[in-house]
Amino acid sequence: MEPPGTAGAPGAAGRPWEEAKAFYDNLAPKKKPKSPKPENAITIAVSSRALFRMEEEQKIYNEQGVEAYVKYQLDHENEPFLPGAAFPFVKALEAVNTQLRELYPDSEELFDIVLMTNNHAQAHPGVRLPSDLFIERFCMTGGNSPICYLKAYHTNLYLSSDAEKVSGAIEEGIAAATIFSPSKDLEVSENQLRVAFDGDAVLFSDESEQIVKAHGLDMFFEHEKAHENKPLAQGPLKGFLEALGKLQKKFYSKGLRMECPIRTYLVTARSAASSGARALKTLRSWGLETDEALFLAGAPKGPLLKKIRPHIFFDDQMFHVEGAKELGTVAAHVPYGIAQKHKKPAQEKQTPNSK
Repeated sequence: MEPPGTAGAPGAAGRPWEEAKAFYDNLAPKKKPKSPKPENAITIAVSSRALFRMEEEQKIYNEQGVEAYVKYQLDHENEPFLPGAAFPFVKALEAVNTQLRELYPDSEELFDIVLMTNNHAQAHPGVRLPSDLFIERFCMTGGNSPICYLKAYHTNLYLSSDAEKVSGAIEEGIAAATIFSPSKDLEVSENQLRVAFDGDAVLFSDESEQIVKAHGLDMFFEHEKAHENKPLAQGPLKGFLEALGKLQKKFYSKGLRMECPIRTYLVTARSAASSGARALKTLRSWGLETDEALFLAGAPKGPLLKKIRPHIFFDDQMFHVEGAKELGTVAAHVPYGIAQKHKKPAQEKQTPNSK
């Protein structure tokens, strides 16, 4: 016998009550989770061109101007954007949020995504968001730089495809990186957020790199041995690792260390024998840790990252960024430290509408 009111429902005839109820539940609008207050959240600001593929839109802007660009956006507002380099990372953040909400229903210690764009308000990017992406905060600057808004959003990390804007954020003391699409697709976890960091000039200051540049490797090894017990100063992404660690501890306190949906990696060119101890002791002095520490002693990072399959890898040297993305890793350049003064990264020329 059909449940009350199921007559005529597609495929409902003869189905059990549970299936019929599920059928109607799926017709009802889904209740979206409530966004946390910015001051309580870990805020990730991501540019539209980092999150989505917008080559066609950018081409129109460059060749035909802003009016044609806005018209194109409006004409295609029913076509969802295709995923860009930062998309898997953002989806992994949302997966962590889902588990946090199950464990701590009333907590606002969650990831909060802010979509940053140079778009004018009439070309609202929200109408082209994929249906499986939950973003409620937008910053549409109408052609102006979004950098001045990052502090107002309590930004913990800013990702963009525009190297100039990223450098501006770093100068303002905001953790930031220029994200690059990999040369090939590499499947990443949908249930566990994996973040890999270089050490010097990313988590740590560029103190040691300055020694290498000025005096060479032999002096660097001597310096690190002599200062093994002196913590390095913090680098631009130390605060982001700290924020990740804070969320990890919420899972640990529930006895879920091995099932934690956040995993962090230190992937450094340092040698474990000659200079690795100072890096680990620095993290310990901060009350921080990474789940894995990989000391490569100058070997290429790309092959190892291919095995780790992080959602994002941060490094201050374009050599390592290029090597990572060639093997399928989404890599992000952190323009910080003495390495940037010696050689400008070979990045694409930016346009006024770069985001």
